[in-house]
Amino acid sequence: MASSPSSASLTGVVERIIFLNEETHYTIAEFRPDLPPAGSGKERADAVTIVGPLPGVECGETLHLTGEWTHHAQHGAQFKVAGFKSELPASVYGIRKYLGSGLVPGIGKVYANKIVDAFGTDTFRVLTEESGRLRDVPGIGKKRATSIKAAWDEKRTERELYIFLQTYGVTPSQCVKLVQRYGAQAKPILMNEPYRVAREIEGIGFKTADRIAINLGFANDAAPRLDAGILFALETLQEEGHTAFPEADLIDHSANQLETERRFVEARIEALVKEKALVRHTPPASPDGTLASPLIQLPHNDRAEQKISDVVGRLTQVASGLPPIKVDAAVTWAEQKAGFAFADLQRTALKNALTHKISILTGGPGTGKTTILRALVEILLAKKVRVHLAAPTGRAAQRLAETTGGFASTIHRLLKYDPARGGFVANENAPLATDFLIVDEASMLDTRLAAALMQAVPVRAHLLLVGDTDQLPSVGAGNVLKDLIAASAASNGSAATAIAVTRLAVIFRQQGQSEIVTTAHAINAGDPKLNAVLPDVANAQVWADLNFISAYDADDCVRKVVQLCTDFIPRQLKWPHPINDVQILAPMHKGTAGVANFNAQLQSQLNRHARGLRGPGGEYRPGDKVIQLRNNYDKNLFNGDIGTVVSIDAENAKLEADFDGERHTFERGEFGDLALAYAISIHKSQGSEYPVVIVPLLKAHFMMLQRNLIYTAITRGKKKVFIVGDPAAYAMAVRNSESKQRLTHLRQKLAVR
Repeated sequence: MASSPSSASLTGVVERIIFLNEETHYTIAEFRPDLPPAGSGKERADAVTIVGPLPGVECGETLHLTGEWTHHAQHGAQFKVAGFKSELPASVYGIRKYLGSGLVPGIGKVYANKIVDAFGTDTFRVLTEESGRLRDVPGIGKKRATSIKAAWDEKRTERELYIFLQTYGVTPSQCVKLVQRYGAQAKPILMNEPYRVAREIEGIGFKTADRIAINLGFANDAAPRLDAGILFALETLQEEGHTAFPEADLIDHSANQLETERRFVEARIEALVKEKALVRHTPPASPDGTLASPLIQLPHNDRAEQKISDVVGRLTQVASGLPPIKVDAAVTWAEQKAGFAFADLQRTALKNALTHKISILTGGPGTGKTTILRALVEILLAKKVRVHLAAPTGRAAQRLAETTGGFASTIHRLLKYDPARGGFVANENAPLATDFLIVDEASMLDTRLAAALMQAVPVRAHLLLVGDTDQLPSVGAGNVLKDLIAASAASNGSAATAIAVTRLAVIFRQQGQSEIVTTAHAINAGDPKLNAVLPDVANAQVWADLNFISAYDADDCVRKVVQLCTDFIPRQLKWPHPINDVQILAPMHKGTAGVANFNAQLQSQLNRHARGLRGPGGEYRPGDKVIQLRNNYDKNLFNGDIGTVVSIDAENAKLEADFDGERHTFERGEFGDLALAYAISIHKSQGSEYPVVIVPLLKAHFMMLQRNLIYTAITRGKKKVFIVGDPAAYAMAVRNSESKQRLTHLRQKLAVR
């Protein structure tokens, strides 16, 4: 759906609610404006479609809307609601429609008509002030009158609360969250403890709570405001990947954000440390006596890092539980099974995994990591060792199983999340029944998931982490794989020295002929040189596994990407499925060459004939490729899982989607968990491989143009990669190795073991 930049307002009556997400209150409704468009010559305005969050709104209400007109490819003009004010209907027609909509238990269409016939435009006042008169209506006795009065009062309280909340700049969707969490207590909590809302309700951050608090008259330097601002600053930094931050920088950052003096922030940090709401780590003085700034952490990040450090110490101090293995003989046996001799570093990696309780295998594409994993699994299975294989995503786990011949699962499935307890079944007190755990795509492990995983490793078991440190870091906070490698390299006699690290560097895949692989390594070396830049899709080289097709602007880029998907790839390559096997990986979500627009364009081209079901993210049709956006432990689906819509039930607002052979039903309230996945972000592609990858790359993506981003995108391609865009943007990305350093305290914790 493409939207116009112009804002507009609209006043009218809700005629019919077409769709309602009961969780988010996202609504699609038929709306009749009070006045027809100027100059139309009509006496009565035609009904229009309005979309957006409209909590508490019912048929018959008068709404004053602000928003913008948009155009849907299939459904035409729509008014996208940004905000609204509502009025109870004043006309008999509106009152009848409002009460007959079913919003008040006990009043259906029949009784609505009877009540309005009896009281007319005075109906709402009677319900509020003289509800006893309801018994004058035929068919309404004492019990029904009492029930109607109670339901009306509850609805009225909820409505007044929504009006109050919007007065203070709370958006409709935020109103929904507040009412769901606090009910009738939302108003007093908001007035007395506005910053509590920022702590307790996801999606309502410090800025919203601060705006409310300031409007309510809270002082700029009040302790609750400063505390909430400091915690918000750390949470924001956590979203950028940091699990710790220098205290001096945090004071400056928070003081600037809160527009207050440093001394006030400094005093509140001290108070929060004493209250154990923050953790302070003071580093030792340097040899010249210089004192570095202490690091400040949120307690949950400190605990997670400490657990990782404790597990490293525990595993490295307890003897291996593996059966006796003659390591050199085992490596020779694996070489014979493979049919070729391993390189020296590959042999070293195998020996390290078999002789060290914790080992790390890292290296770029084509360097032989898969060969070593397959050989290791064969050795362990021959020795009757219990081997578990895991990866952060379903796609990565599936690939790991295929390449090693063993059974692999996602980390979440391996640890068995228990929604009732809010934690994993497998933990330190109930470890996994394994002798050897191999975790692939370990660069994706954030601090909290790594802590949960490592705690579940039995003390006598081995742990091998496999990953490419040149890829994008984990989506969640932390830098676990790099920190473990750095701690091992920097340690002097500590337990961290027992972490054996092997870095593979020699390219083996296709005897060094794969252009995907050689280009990936050139990217890491900072070399932006391309073998060829092709002027158009028609010039793409079918035999090459990497093609760079130039595009002079965003529209040209979109046109060429669509041409690749709808014409060139199906016609010239023949083997790939244009939806299932081809994946567009875009640097950004918004914009002409962003994820959202690519999805709209490709759905209309590749799945144009199917009839769909509308939800918050657009329309879903049978055959659409979709991505799961959050972990759903009840469905055993996780953020990043990709599936296909197989059927829709328009009457009951349900859809069914297939994820790796398992079918799941989504109610209308769950549609927000899904998004179209013809195109996804490069970040979402971590841990996955696709037969064909298309990467749009333009200077307009400048905010995201970094070496590890383009490296990650290219290495997702298994057989073919097409880059469509500006060679100058590619060069910018390759030369920009200044990805933000993530600040953590894990290395220091490992160093003192």
